[in-house]
Amino acid sequence: MHQDDPLRDEADEATGPLRRRRTMPPRKKLAQILDELAADATRTRISLADLVQAMHGRAFGALLLIFALPNALPAIPGTSGILGLPLVFLAFQMMLGKEPWLPRFIALRSMPRDDFANLVERINPWLEWADRFTAPRIQILAEPLAQRLIGGFCLLLSVVLALPVPFVNMLPGAALCLIGLGVLERDGLWMSGGIAVGVVAVIVAAFVITVLSGGAWFIFTNAF
Repeated sequence: MHQDDPLRDEADEATGPLRRRRTMPPRKKLAQILDELAADATRTRISLADLVQAMHGRAFGALLLIFALPNALPAIPGTSGILGLPLVFLAFQMMLGKEPWLPRFIALRSMPRDDFANLVERINPWLEWADRFTAPRIQILAEPLAQRLIGGFCLLLSVVLALPVPFVNMLPGAALCLIGLGVLERDGLWMSGGIAVGVVAVIVAAFVITVLSGGAWFIFTNAF
């Protein structure tokens, strides 16, 4: 007859969580998630709501990166005004410590799966390149309070990015990309780099806005 062994029970209880951690599957990279969405033949279109669901709680970093990336590169005029508003919305939620959520009129925006697959094919090489240099580092920046403070800074960058001011969109876009990748991979080093670029972006934006405002005031006062 089997007899209970208290020592064995205590050992099983202590090592149980360790065994569960060892059997947990590795975290999927953003490039892999995008590939899986693009290859899902059951979908005819891919919406932002699909992306949020696919991220499984990592949507802040992924969506910051996805929305900011077009603004970090030379793009069609007006892109910052369109993509900046979702960034403002997401950064505000991140600052409040809320779960990522998009209003219906944004969440249901979609594109054909074939177009999404072509987009993924173009951006995934860059994501895979960046992934090779990411790792969980400077974990203090991944703590909830730090994430809320970073969310507040992202909100400031998003407002700057959304402003209809020339020459000030690429730097905050680049900063949000770096921060988004760091949040996604819990890599404080990338977050720190994004914060540093973001500080420069805010200074440059303030300088440009001051110069343009001074020029506009000079023209106005001398025209009347």
